[in-house]
Amino acid sequence: MPLTVFYTSVSASREIKANQERITNVLDSKNIPYTIVDIAQDAEKKDLMRKISGNPTALPPQICNEDVYCGDYTAFDNAVEEENLEEFLKI
Repeated sequence: MPLTVFYTSVSASREIKANQERITNVLDSKNIPYTIVDIAQDAEKKDLMRKISGNPTALPPQICNEDVYCGDYTAFDNAVEEENLEEFLKI
């Protein structure tokens, strides 16, 4: 199963939208396959995202590799800056 990026198609937050876009742009540029899961379309998906992240108030974007939690946008951005993205993504 490819990487999963939990995101929302409905958000008033420019920051969330920008973070989601940055994640997909980076993954696309590195040819890393991923699946997008829209939590706005299904409350069960939001619950799953929060369960996997271990945070009952987690907001998108959140990233996991199968059922293994990788992290949120801040952790993703740090991994990109530190050039250890593959380690972060557990691939």
